[in-house]
Amino acid sequence: MRVAMIGTGYVGLVSGACFADFGHDVTCIDKDEGKIARLKDGKMPIYEPGLDLLVARNVEAGRLSFTVDAAQAIRGADAIFIAVGTPSRRGDGYADLSFVYQAAEEIAPLIDHFVVVVTKSTVPVGTGDEIEAILKRARPDAQFAVVSNPEFLREGAAIEDFKRPDRVIVGIEDERARPVMAELYRPLNLNETPVLYVDRRSSELIKYAANAFLAMKITFINEMADLCEAVGADVQQLSRGIGLDKRIGAKFLHAGPGYGGSCFPKDTLALVRTAHDAKAPLKLVETTVQVNEARKRAMSGKVAAAMQGDLTGKTIGVLGLTFKPNTDDMRDAPSLQIVPALQAMGARVQAYDPEGHEARQLLPGVDFKAGPYEALEGADCAVIITEWDEFRALDLDRVKDLMRRPLMVDLRNIYEPEDLRPRGFTYISVGSSPVLQPLGKSSKETAPGVRKLPDLVNPQSYASFLLGRTKGYVNDLADNLAGPSAVA
Repeated sequence: MRVAMIGTGYVGLVSGACFADFGHDVTCIDKDEGKIARLKDGKMPIYEPGLDLLVARNVEAGRLSFTVDAAQAIRGADAIFIAVGTPSRRGDGYADLSFVYQAAEEIAPLIDHFVVVVTKSTVPVGTGDEIEAILKRARPDAQFAVVSNPEFLREGAAIEDFKRPDRVIVGIEDERARPVMAELYRPLNLNETPVLYVDRRSSELIKYAANAFLAMKITFINEMADLCEAVGADVQQLSRGIGLDKRIGAKFLHAGPGYGGSCFPKDTLALVRTAHDAKAPLKLVETTVQVNEARKRAMSGKVAAAMQGDLTGKTIGVLGLTFKPNTDDMRDAPSLQIVPALQAMGARVQAYDPEGHEARQLLPGVDFKAGPYEALEGADCAVIITEWDEFRALDLDRVKDLMRRPLMVDLRNIYEPEDLRPRGFTYISVGSSPVLQPLGKSSKETAPGVRKLPDLVNPQSYASFLLGRTKGYVNDLADNLAGPSAVA
């Protein structure tokens, strides 16, 4: 089939390349001439494992092409996918649908035969109705059907998710669209992938509901991690214990610094706004949003606690800046709140991320290094924010020799305490008792505005501190120190 894909961002490019790999004839369209020129040269605008090879293979086979001229691609298409960005609108959290509606307006005059217009972008309930209205106003004579087909791609595993999905959701109101969508996804029949046909509004809501549920699951395990720290339990053992329950499942039960990225933050906010407008508030989702933001702020407090509250003039080596591994995406990454807060408390930050190149523009004042060992050299504390594979098997003896002080705050739990204890590290993880070594008292005074922290040689005093941090110390950091320097 002939497919026009409007948008060459994360969703559009991955979807277009995968449809081409299924055997369809795909043209990806974007107004950014520079991006299209780079794509034609084989240069990817995003980092996604395997995407460059997938694109190159299908371009060479003649099934995938790129253009800034929408007219020819749209006129010949059986299906036109809208895969443009829907970022959170500044100030109110609503999804910004301007790019979606602009795409619909550009499609309307080019329709010259029956065509299926498919919304791949994540959009609020009722957006399909508005797209249909735009097309009808501009072209009352046109023959088309508007379909919702939300994506469920995980950054870092998007190709696998597209080709071997748990399910495909198709929201239709016009039965003429069903055979077109069935043909597009026919290659998945081999794997017996469930293709669920629902009404369009339900399809739009399924996407938001799925992301909100996963965000709540992450937030739940993060709060359980705090409780584990306070009572002497281990959140990783807890996660395994409840994850083996088939009603719960093990995925998204990994405690950490809070969720980020291009989907969960904006989608939970948009869902909250939709529910509010419909006078059916979602208190669980509202609380999830609030708790997640507070958690990201709290992580700088965790580092400060490990360093006994005195960061002035200290060097912190940060490993990982992107919101998750195997992506270059910095959107709403926890590092964007943690690093500025540490700087505001007087710390020097040197950091390394294998793909987070955008961080250089987003995190001023950071000394970016070429590798993990360089980032830890001379550091008073190592902080792991993103769990890239190359951080999982560091030479810990070398790390200890390079650092000024053997102190590690692991916000992703990628190390085992028993690996750190015999090497003399003080090791602070998420959701378990710390491995503590006597650090000695600092000769410097506590920074102004920072509450004096307990001596961390005693695990019980550390646990007691954790119990009260969100009520006191972290609020001080957010309000008095990190406020103007934090990146939103």
